[in-house]
Amino acid sequence: MIDLYYWPTPNGWKVSIMLEECALPYRIVPVNIGAGDQFKPEFLKISPSNRMPAIIDNDVEGVPIAIFESGAIIEYLAEKTGQFMPADVRGKYEVLQWVYWQMSSLGPMMGQASHFINYAHQLTDDDLSYPKERYGNEAKRLMKVMNTRLAENQYLASDYSIADIICWPWIKPLEAFGFDLDDYPHLVRWRDELWERPAVQKGYSAGDELRTKNRDLSDEAKSNLFGKKQAKG
Repeated sequence: MIDLYYWPTPNGWKVSIMLEECALPYRIVPVNIGAGDQFKPEFLKISPSNRMPAIIDNDVEGVPIAIFESGAIIEYLAEKTGQFMPADVRGKYEVLQWVYWQMSSLGPMMGQASHFINYAHQLTDDDLSYPKERYGNEAKRLMKVMNTRLAENQYLASDYSIADIICWPWIKPLEAFGFDLDDYPHLVRWRDELWERPAVQKGYSAGDELRTKNRDLSDEAKSNLFGKKQAKG
């Protein structure tokens, strides 16, 4: 059994979707990042960067394996199960380059764009104009990168892989950004096709009861999901 330290955000969905795709049994351990659970000492022992998601894999020989950072978790689960990442060198790094691109570019920039577009209500319009433009334009650039790639390929790599699994949760809520999705038809096609996968739907719905608590958070707490106190991995 794998313990998934989780809250329903894009970074949490990456791991719950991967666990569902791999058909691995898991138990959700809620980490309410709006209430500050990520700063509790018991969680910091697992994730010293105070960010979820994290996992403890109890289904191993010897001492259970604890992993934080969603990219490392996804890669670990792919290696554990032999799924969604090619074994050959060319195929493996075709996938991993997109995984690392998501961790270094797509996730951070979409997170900042979401913070300033949707949650930074304490700032004036004048204060928001620069960060909205800065991070909004960078989010659009990254979406264009994906759209160009997906114009030539059904998936980000040759086949459905952890590259798709790790990127999809950040593209799922595109409507919330107010972008013109007609500019990204191949990206939208890919997003909608992946949504048809039962494991994606099940992983996205993991911990549905927590989603209600998420909606009840204050705007300040919500902004922390995507802004200065990002609880991501």
